[in-house]
Amino acid sequence: MTEQKDGRQDFDFIFGSWKVHNRRLRERLKGSTNWEEFEGKSSARAILGGLGNIDELAMERDGKSILGFTTRIYNPGSGQWSIYWADSAGATLLAPMVGSFKDGRGEFYDQELFEGRSIYSRFIWSGITATSCKWEQAFSEDGGKTWETNWVMEFERI
Repeated sequence: MTEQKDGRQDFDFIFGSWKVHNRRLRERLKGSTNWEEFEGKSSARAILGGLGNIDELAMERDGKSILGFTTRIYNPGSGQWSIYWADSAGATLLAPMVGSFKDGRGEFYDQELFEGRSIYSRFIWSGITATSCKWEQAFSEDGGKTWETNWVMEFERI
């Protein structure tokens, strides 16, 4: 049996304050190539003695201010993270994305309803350095065979 690594520090890179450049598809799962771009700021810190973390994000999108909040909780038993998101546009805590890091890349998945149909959703954290990182979201409507990236956030440490 292979011993799993303790991943409770996987998200330590995100602690602190960040400028965030966003690129988001205007329409998802419709073959759109029309992207919108907007800026944001994020701040993250540890909670629960390092077993979790939170971040708050402020964005200006289409002339509207949107606030977002992420809670990430690490389960030492499974070696996986659960990522919960809520924002001022939807005002609902969404079901968690679940996954882990391997070789400096984090992958997290869930199954959810999108416009009345069941899809898979994926988050990827990559390009992690002391001063930058990248997050992207993709949807799949064919069980994970193909993915449409619909939101990319590029973080630059303040």
